[in-house]
This record gives sequence, structure tokens and C-alpha cells, in this order.
Amino acid sequence: MTLNQHGPYSVLFCRSIRAWGATGPPVLKPTPTQQRGDAQNCASELGRGADRRSDLRLWTRDAYYFLHARRLEWRLSPEGSQPMFIAYLSRFSPSMDRPSTHGSSTRWLACMVISVLCAGLHAGYSQGQGIPTVDLDQESDWQVVVDREPGQYLGHPTTVLLEDGQTILCVYPKGHGRGAIQYKRSNDGGKTWSERLPTPKNWETSLETPTIHRTIDAQGTKRLILFSGLYPVRVAISEDDGAQWSELKAVGDWGGIVAMGSVVPILSKPGSYWAFFHDDGRYFSAKPSMEKGRFTLYATRSDDGGQTWKTPKTLQTSSDVHLCEPGAVFSPDNREIALLLRENRRVRNSHIMFSRNEGESWTEPVPLPDALTGDRHVAKYLPDGRLFISFRDVPRKDNRSETQGDWVAWVGTYDDLQQGLPGQYRIRLKKNYRGFDCAYPGVEILPDGTIVTTTYGHWAEGESPYILCVRFKIEDCDARYTKIQSR
Repeated sequence: MTLNQHGPYSVLFCRSIRAWGATGPPVLKPTPTQQRGDAQNCASELGRGADRRSDLRLWTRDAYYFLHARRLEWRLSPEGSQPMFIAYLSRFSPSMDRPSTHGSSTRWLACMVISVLCAGLHAGYSQGQGIPTVDLDQESDWQVVVDREPGQYLGHPTTVLLEDGQTILCVYPKGHGRGAIQYKRSNDGGKTWSERLPTPKNWETSLETPTIHRTIDAQGTKRLILFSGLYPVRVAISEDDGAQWSELKAVGDWGGIVAMGSVVPILSKPGSYWAFFHDDGRYFSAKPSMEKGRFTLYATRSDDGGQTWKTPKTLQTSSDVHLCEPGAVFSPDNREIALLLRENRRVRNSHIMFSRNEGESWTEPVPLPDALTGDRHVAKYLPDGRLFISFRDVPRKDNRSETQGDWVAWVGTYDDLQQGLPGQYRIRLKKNYRGFDCAYPGVEILPDGTIVTTTYGHWAEGESPYILCVRFKIEDCDARYTKIQSR
């Protein structure tokens, strides 16, 4: 994505707001290859020495969102020694590089004032994530234990909701990211769960996090597809809604990590699907790559309802930014697909990329706001058209979050994703008591609007992780968000 795609831009640059004095801001011409960033970086720097009183934070809230919405970025100065902060104010003025007229000078002043004011908001507003957080950690009545075994690590589940709107299937490994695949079923929308169900013998040989997906072929035959990753990627199939399963079988002479993070239909071609995953060179082929530190995003295609899968194609590769664990979601009109991506070096925010031709080609990845930075995004639409995105909260190394390491969710719109906006609010679903080891989530929305989101984590201090689901309606969180806003 280049600057030219957003129309005329104004540029606000500072090394230190206090250093400007009466000379005004210097002029900087942005290059087309600069990426979007987030407003919090600028707010933090400009806020040094600024008044951080509560009344200032409240007064500047609208100013903060105005600035964030207009693409705030940072990069290093040409000397490489001091931070630059650049606010691209999209469509704000045809030209403000040289504020020679009274009108443009006034707009320069307005931009500068907004930048300074937003620092007050940064001082105490949701710990740098830019939006409020609704905390559900203590809502034990909304939490259901799916599986727990003292002393045994249970982790990384995914789920699928069947067409009856109540049956949820859940698969997860007996171990950290690998181990015998465990399988459970809920017939009442996650209120209760079966005992561990029998599985084929070679499911015990799974090397990675299993994922489960629904597919329908061109003749209307429904299947459940279970993937197990690393080399080679293997697949098991059920044609009776999970009552019986095949053994795991290799899909080809290739492998990958968190296969398949997402599976989406090619809407113009019934029975065809894209599946997305990544690799770091260790597992794509039988012989690991000698080039270390390069991550690659892949897509593989099926044209027979998931029974067979073609040799993957590369979507993006880089040693500078390590993008992985793609989470896909359609736009409301189904004309676009977005991929939300973890950044594994932890030096950048999470990223997003888009396809407007059913997955044939993709835009260059661009950073997401702080509020969406984390791991293993899973997105579903709520009944009112908003998005609910569950993920592990992992800020980049130079940032922090009041919920870092916890299981969180984001509530916002698809337009927020497109425009790089922070969204409406976040939810802490459950506090995790050990580092960042939690939250490879399943998310299902029942016909009555109930959210059933399921994951693993260290939910009790000093104990092994176990599988938990949280059931609630978004209206309950909206009410709490409204109370936060009214304070």
C-alpha cells in the first residue's frame, strides 16, 4: 500500500515537540514505501513533559481518534539517531509541505495541537492500546471447562459449529503444540461437553496443533477436514459429521506450521477452497532450508471439497518481518478477504493483507493497530455486523499492554480493519498466569447470538493449562463498555 492510494497527504514531523520553538516544523517529503503504523508511538514521544491530567485526557479523546484515523507513522531520522514522527493526514489539505498561506498555516497549527493533545490520552487510556477493555476474567458463570487433567498439558484447540447451530466439535493436542489429538463434542452450544471420544490410532502420532474445518463439495457432500501440520501436512476426513474419521494421511510432499490456520471457500467455484498456513523453512520440504530467519506465508487450494490439496503457492516471504498464523475473514459483501497475521519477531505490530480477487493475488501486508497486535487471530461476525476477533495479546517488544499474555478479543468493524483504526473496545476473556502461553482459540456464533469461544491457558496459578470455553452475548459487553465510556 502506498501513500498515493490515499490521496493528498499532509506531513507533520518532529524529533521533539519542544525543539520546534518559533521556527515551526521542518519539511519532510514522505517516500511511497513507508508503511502505516500506529498513533500510540507518536503520542508517547510527544507526550514527554505534556500535561497528563484526567481532564486533558477526556478533552483530547476525540482529537486522538481523529489523528489515529489519519494514519500516524514513525521511522528513524536520516541520521539514524533520533525518532521521527510522521502523521499522514489523509485528504486533509491538497498541499501543506510549505505552509505559506494563512489557511495552510492554520491547518499546520491544528495538526500540531492535535498531536500534543493526544499525548494526554496516551498517559492512562487502556495502557497504550487506544481503546477501553471490558474485563470478563472473573465471570465464572460464563466459563465452562471443556477438558482438564491434573499435571497434563492440554493446549491449542480449534472448533467447528455444525449446521444445527448447537453441535460444536473440538480438537486439541495432549501436549504443547504436539501430541495425541484429543476430541470432544458439545450438543448444546458449549454448555456441556462429552468425555474424550475415540479417534483413529495414528492420531496419536500428530506432530502439531490440529485444526478442524467444514467443507462442502460441488455435489453438496459435506465433510469435516482435520489437519495436522509440520512435514508432511496430513489430513483426516469425516463424512458423517464427526461420528467416524479416517486416519491421518499426507496431502502431498510438503509441510508447514499451524496447518491450516484458516480455510475459506472460493465463492464463485462451489467445492473449491483456499487453506492458509506458514513455514520458517524447517518443515516445508523433507530437507530443511539452510536459510534461517525467513518466514513464508502459503496458500493451498482444493477443488474437490477438501479431499485433495494442490502444491502451495507463496503469498509473502520476508526475513525482516516474520508474518505467520494467518486468520482469514471476508468483508461483509464477500468481495474481499483479509488475512490477519502474527508478527513473530515482536519488533512490529501484527499485520494485515487483502485480496480482492478471491485469493488469487494479495496486497502487501501493512501493520495493524496496537489493539489488534497478538497471535492466532480468529474472526467471526456478530449478528449486528460487527466483528469479534479472539487472539493472544502479545504487544511488540517496545510496547506494553495491561492484558499482555492474556486471552483477549477485539470488537470493531471490517472498515476498521481496512482503515487501520483501533476499533470499539477489547475484552479480556481470561487472565493467563504463565507468560504468553495461551489462546489458540476457536470462535463460534450460535443462532441466538451467543458467542462460544474456546481455548487453552494457564487459568490457575501454578497448574497445568487446560481447555476452557466462555459463553456470552455481546450485549452484555456493550453494556459494560457504555459504563466505561460514561465515567
